[in-house]
Amino acid sequence: MSSQPNNPLHGVKLEQMLIDLEAHYGWEYMGYTINIKCFTQDPSIKSSLKFLRRTPWARTKVEQMYLKMISKKN
Repeated sequence: MSSQPNNPLHGVKLEQMLIDLEAHYGWEYMGYTINIKCFTQDPSIKSSLKFLRRTPWARTKVEQMYLKMISKKN
C-alpha cells in the first residue's frame, strides 16, 4: 500500500467516520445537513453503512462533512 501523506481520509474507515460524526454532531444535525433517510428515520450505524456503501454521492457528502469537522478541530 502506498503512502498518502496529503490524504486525511487515508486509513479512516467509513464506520469510524460515522461514529465520529454522530458523536460530534448527532443524528439530527447530520440528517438536517445531509437529508437522507438513514440519518433522519430510525438512524443507526448499520443502516447508514449499508446505504452509504451503495450510494457514492451520499458517501462523498459524508466524507466532506467529516473533512470539515476534522479541519475545525485542528
